Amino acid sequence: MLRVPRVSILRRGIVAATKPSSGRQPRLRVYLESMQSLSFTPGRAFLSSNSTAVPWTVVFEDEGIAGYFYACDRSQQTQEESILDAMLIYNVEALAKSDAELNRPEATRIASIEWSRDGQQAVLYLDGTAQALFDFEQRCGYCRMNFPNFLGEEGDTWRKTSHAWNENALQRFESALYV
Repeated sequence: MLRVPRVSILRRGIVAATKPSSGRQPRLRVYLESMQSLSFTPGRAFLSSNSTAVPWTVVFEDEGIAGYFYACDRSQQTQEESILDAMLIYNVEALAKSDAELNRPEATRIASIEWSRDGQQAVLYLDGTAQALFDFEQRCGYCRMNFPNFLGEEGDTWRKTSHAWNENALQRFESALYV
């Protein structure tokens, strides 16, 4: 009987057995996850992550009033031109009020950004819960706050009329990481 190792997580990588061909031993492949994390206190945070698929970048930023997640094209000449979309993640004051109501002893949070294997999607997690997803292939974003939304303009290449949360998009993203 052929023994096939189970999938296991190693240092943010996935080890998976591939089906052996004609009596050979199973081959192991390592899939490295591209997740970056930051421990921060709301009111001041910055986490930038480049995709393996050039030229995409995402940025989580909190400058004191609110936390935003940005989709960027780093091939553009100026910072303003590089921002494809922005989504509100939280309001610092509302977050502090929620922490007080829940008697959280410390306001420290963990922000993490994870990219899909093909580098076309990125998810922002706060304290382990997905808050936003950018899909560079579909040219759209989803966030739990569904804000801000803009009227469509002629020539738009990115959908900004809605950022409504899409649980199915998140499930597709997460299940594709381990296939």
